[in-house]
Amino acid sequence: MDLQIYGSKVLREKSTSLIDNEINDELKAVLDDMVRVMRLANGIGLASNQVDINRRYFVMEIDDVIRKCINPEIVEVLSKEDVPMDEGCLSVPGIYKEVRRPDKIKVKYLNEDGVEVVEVLEGLWAKCFQHELDHINGFLFIDRISNINKNLIRKKLALLKRNSKPITY
Repeated sequence: MDLQIYGSKVLREKSTSLIDNEINDELKAVLDDMVRVMRLANGIGLASNQVDINRRYFVMEIDDVIRKCINPEIVEVLSKEDVPMDEGCLSVPGIYKEVRRPDKIKVKYLNEDGVEVVEVLEGLWAKCFQHELDHINGFLFIDRISNINKNLIRKKLALLKRNSKPITY
């Protein structure tokens, strides 16, 4: 699998949903491979478009718990305020900036067996889910940072974009 880096067009495209018959052994193998790549890259989340697959799914792993989310969505925001947290991204290596996001959300997705899951996520889980959901909607965490922070990383982003080559895992 090739991890796409900032500048890759697929990172800016909205991914398409899967239909029931696409949730099969082949997809399970892709999701398992995404977990492998995420771990090798020292991440806690990886979206399909980050490995050049324009479909709506991602994987997350926090404290040895793995979630594989197909056609994910946020059903309800349960936080009254957005909470700041430093974020980074495997596709934007070496850049970490504060992003404000809801700390508690209710989500819905299909797991790798095609079973619908509805759950409340808090803290790091909620932040990671939102980060990965942004990916499959064509957004990056740097789209959510302040203008001051965007100016601080402008040169680094230009360099990343100029040297944008996928990393093979």
